[in-house]
Amino acid sequence: MSKFRLLLISLASVGALKAGLSLQGAVPDLGIDFIAAAEAAGAEAEETAPAPVVPAAAAEPAVCEAPDEIFQAIAQERDLLAEQREDIARRRAEVDLAREQLSIEAAQLNELKAELERVLAQVEAAHNGDLGRLINLYRNMKPQEAAAIMDELDLEVTVTLLGAMEERDAAPIMAQLTPVRAQAISRIIFERARLPGDQRLDDIRVE
Repeated sequence: MSKFRLLLISLASVGALKAGLSLQGAVPDLGIDFIAAAEAAGAEAEETAPAPVVPAAAAEPAVCEAPDEIFQAIAQERDLLAEQREDIARRRAEVDLAREQLSIEAAQLNELKAELERVLAQVEAAHNGDLGRLINLYRNMKPQEAAAIMDELDLEVTVTLLGAMEERDAAPIMAQLTPVRAQAISRIIFERARLPGDQRLDDIRVE
């Protein structure tokens, strides 16, 4: 029962009570009719009264929840990128190390090459100096004496000595050599002037 209806009933009861006390013996049906009319009016008012408006609950903000698969894919992609970065960094370090090692080895090779060239230059200078002195010795000998010694020398040494001499110094010595020796020396000097593939030194007689 609504508050409005209770209020009407209370007013009707009070009015009936006052009427009964003041009239004392008036017709009792008047209070009953008034109460019935008040109840009917209260019922009609209750039926026609608009329903109370209930405030709508505040709408909760929508939460966009990504599936677990998306989070897993993002995590895997992040891990893959991290591995790729580490791999690139490792390879770059290896390349830098290899480049540094190559640089060190190249410097060492250059030093070794310079040392070899220096040694070869010394050897060549010593050889040329010794060869020059030896040539001067044979050139200052009599042709017969020089030829007698060269007949007993290694053929390669004899060819080297005579090949390094000037023609006017080598000719008298060649004339005093044995014919076989002189022919062998002449053949070797001639073949050396040819290309390596065209040289024929296997059938040379030295005796």
